[in-house]
Amino acid sequence: MRKLAFLLCCIASLPFAQARNADEVTPLLIGQKTPKVDVVDETGTKQFLPSLLKDKYSIVVFYRGGWCPYCSTHLQELAEAESQFLELGYQIIGISPDSPEMLASIEKDGDLPYSLYSDSGFAAIEGFGIDFSLNKPTLLKYKGYGIDLAKNSGGLNKDRLPAPAVFIVTPDNEIAFSYVNPNYKDRIPGDLLLAAAKAIKE
Repeated sequence: MRKLAFLLCCIASLPFAQARNADEVTPLLIGQKTPKVDVVDETGTKQFLPSLLKDKYSIVVFYRGGWCPYCSTHLQELAEAESQFLELGYQIIGISPDSPEMLASIEKDGDLPYSLYSDSGFAAIEGFGIDFSLNKPTLLKYKGYGIDLAKNSGGLNKDRLPAPAVFIVTPDNEIAFSYVNPNYKDRIPGDLLLAAAKAIKE
């Protein structure tokens, strides 16, 4: 695990409480267990997150929504590298506040080979400690861009987002690596994530 020392980008903090802004999120720490919550697939069916992660090494990607160009670019980069993660024995899953209907349209229009899940109720996002509230000026700016969080989430969310994050989870649902950056423009490069995934399996 020493090989991970230079790769680990985990943000250590106090126990989680809903953050006021992205700089105040308090993600799960390495060694902690993933939350026992449900997410929803594109058909609207609830899926128990620990069951999705059980007995598999997983790359869990939290993104802001299909409307976010930075998220779309990052998801596509991971899609292009998915075969390498599969060879290492990893699965990739994406989680966002988008409604199941939004996910279905993304999967229909795009070419992502891995599964996306809805967390419109923020159970997983809160459980991983990465949710925050947007201030009114930012919400107004988003509306000016045509971004309606309430509509995208099916009415379950009006002013919150997850800080973009990537967690590597072991088969026993334990956090082995995390990258969380409050700057939504900055994402972990695919080659660095792949290096971390390799190091964890060694």
